[in-house]
Amino acid sequence: MKIGELARATDTPTETIRFYEREGLLPAPPRTASNYRRYGESEVRRLSLIRRCRALDMSLAEVRALLSLSDAPTKAGHEADALLDAHIGHVEARLRELKQLLAELTDLRQHCRSAAPAADCGVLAELLTPEAPPAASVRGTVRPIGRVTKHVPGSD
Repeated sequence: MKIGELARATDTPTETIRFYEREGLLPAPPRTASNYRRYGESEVRRLSLIRRCRALDMSLAEVRALLSLSDAPTKAGHEADALLDAHIGHVEARLRELKQLLAELTDLRQHCRSAAPAADCGVLAELLTPEAPPAASVRGTVRPIGRVTKHVPGSD
């Protein structure tokens, strides 16, 4: 099948398929005499695994590790278990951070409940005040805005 057929079979944009090829998650497919990529059922299965992992918010490094295990079926399955346990820990940490963020945003929203002009907006005033971080948390220190937690140490 051509790349468009693979895209339809897996509900994946063709640019995403090309990206996964560049990243080495999908092997470079053989080409026809007219230079079209040719895919088979093994690529459908592999791409489906990649898409499922990405839907579970796994990083490319995590996907790569699981593909490596999939490519070596005699390897011990406990490596996949360990990777999944680490990912679950990451998701739990992100949930805690998102709950903290929700509390901070809710507190920040309390600074302005009226239709006042922007010059009198308590939300904007709070955000523009460098000494006072937005919605200081009663639960502890406020985490820096924009901080991103990595999935698994050493992953992307």
